[in-house]
Amino acid sequence: MSPRPDALPGQEHFVAPADEVPLRAVDAVDTESEPRSLWGEAWHSLIRNPVFVISGVLIAFILLVTLFPSLFTSQDPRYCVLANSYGGPQAGHPFGFDQQGCDVYARVIYGARASVSVGVLTTIGVVILGGIIGAIGGYFGGWFDAVLSRLTDIFFAIPLVLGAIVIMQLFKQQAGVLLLVAVMIVFGWTAIARIARSSVMSVKNAEFVTAATALGAGRRTNLSRHIVPNAVAPVIVTATVNLGVYIVVEATLSFLGVGLPDASVSWGMDISKAQSALRDRPSLLFYPAGALAITVLSFIMMGDAVRDVLDPKAKKR
Repeated sequence: MSPRPDALPGQEHFVAPADEVPLRAVDAVDTESEPRSLWGEAWHSLIRNPVFVISGVLIAFILLVTLFPSLFTSQDPRYCVLANSYGGPQAGHPFGFDQQGCDVYARVIYGARASVSVGVLTTIGVVILGGIIGAIGGYFGGWFDAVLSRLTDIFFAIPLVLGAIVIMQLFKQQAGVLLLVAVMIVFGWTAIARIARSSVMSVKNAEFVTAATALGAGRRTNLSRHIVPNAVAPVIVTATVNLGVYIVVEATLSFLGVGLPDASVSWGMDISKAQSALRDRPSLLFYPAGALAITVLSFIMMGDAVRDVLDPKAKKR
């Protein structure tokens, strides 16, 4: 420690040598000033958004019910006793019984498995198929992009519900979760393909892609390592919102009798069966419809929260 040469007598100010400056303070400042990555900044913003937190908690609970329904009820949703037809709530049966004497609460709990499974599997398939077609067309361009774009337009012109009704009616004997998912993927991939194509086209001319090409990166390397990771954000936003839409489509098809087979337990099928007792027992419609509405709303809320973070332009609009 040595006094400053310009200090007046009695007002010496001691200055610590450079090697004695506390290193912990410097490290703390450097650590706090480190910039976050795109996904790190997005996650930091999401966890501070109450809409994302609420929807995340609801979705976690719905997935828990879907994967482990036996934790919430010990009743068999397919075990029906006609003597309990339209019976009211009882001990162990809080929602009462339907026309066939089946436990309504158990059917609501187990109905989540079919509806959510179809939505999740369809979303995964749509993202893979549409993402690949859109990314390849947007990156290579030319006649290859023109062919894929016209193919996308053809499938885009066919409404998802209408196309699914026709195909499921033709293969009604083979109806099941996998067939329904395959049909929804065939008619639902076009929106993801268009978004992936436009996103890839906007990223492929970026400076970091040009720099990677100059350093010797090939087309496949650029597409997989540089372009797709930076173009995937709009696809994630759209897929999150569309997941709720696919759950509604499954419920609609099951409601019309062309979705899952009659032996399945689904919210859409229970809503369809509750029509006959709408005046006398409206609760039979309320419980599965309420579960469906909460599930779809949760995914839409999460999609909106993710869109606000990953797509600031949409938030401004």
